[in-house]
Amino acid sequence: MSWLGKVLGGTVGFMMGGPLGAVLGTAVGHQIDKGRDLPEQPMFQPGDRQRVQMAFFTATFSVMGHIAKADGYVSKEEIKLATSVMNRMELSDTLRQTAIKLFTEGKSATFPLNNVLAQFRKECHGRTQLIRMFIEIEMQIAFADGGLKASEERLLLHICQRLGFSRLEYQRVKLTLQAHHRFAGDGGWSGQQKRKRFTSAPNRPALSDAYAVLGVKPTANDAEIKRAYRRLISQHHPDKLVAKGLPEEMMKIANEKTHQIRK
Repeated sequence: MSWLGKVLGGTVGFMMGGPLGAVLGTAVGHQIDKGRDLPEQPMFQPGDRQRVQMAFFTATFSVMGHIAKADGYVSKEEIKLATSVMNRMELSDTLRQTAIKLFTEGKSATFPLNNVLAQFRKECHGRTQLIRMFIEIEMQIAFADGGLKASEERLLLHICQRLGFSRLEYQRVKLTLQAHHRFAGDGGWSGQQKRKRFTSAPNRPALSDAYAVLGVKPTANDAEIKRAYRRLISQHHPDKLVAKGLPEEMMKIANEKTHQIRK
């Protein structure tokens, strides 16, 4: 990933600034010295794709760690899912170590969640598709150990509120995610938890779950189904997401999502 290669040279914390810059700086071993003179301008200006990619990568893994610790401990399943995301991204050794350290930073009791989310929202510059992708990834970690605990859901709703992601949209993503996992029966991105259920609810017919994945009712006509399908494909199109600031390595996750929707 070219953008991160540019920020591993010792001034990482100053290139983006703010809490995200501090979290990333700590993860790569660069401690910000408050007494040090700062450059007048950061290397990446707000809105630059590289800067948005940096913010997305940093927020994704640090907030993932924070959610994993929401119920007081990090389960083996949550670690497996985080590792699976890293595997699917095919991160280099350096980036993998950075992602692991960001995850660890997120577990800290002093992790500045609200400040991180505020800056992440600002860096996204209204890119709602990126925020949706972020929420979907974070929801995966909450569901990783087989169910959504009350503490995890409260935290997810808090994250959505801070990012301007409505409760209605949150519920849609949640129901779609649950339906997809029942429909696909593959454990989602973890790839290691075959047939794992996110809830104790009995199986529903696959066709009902297919409708739910698309976000339409079984009574929907062909035109409505096509519109829903095209909307979802557009929201998760890898090239569009990367153009908006999704890190290139996460294209594999976006590709998987579009494959799931086509299925």
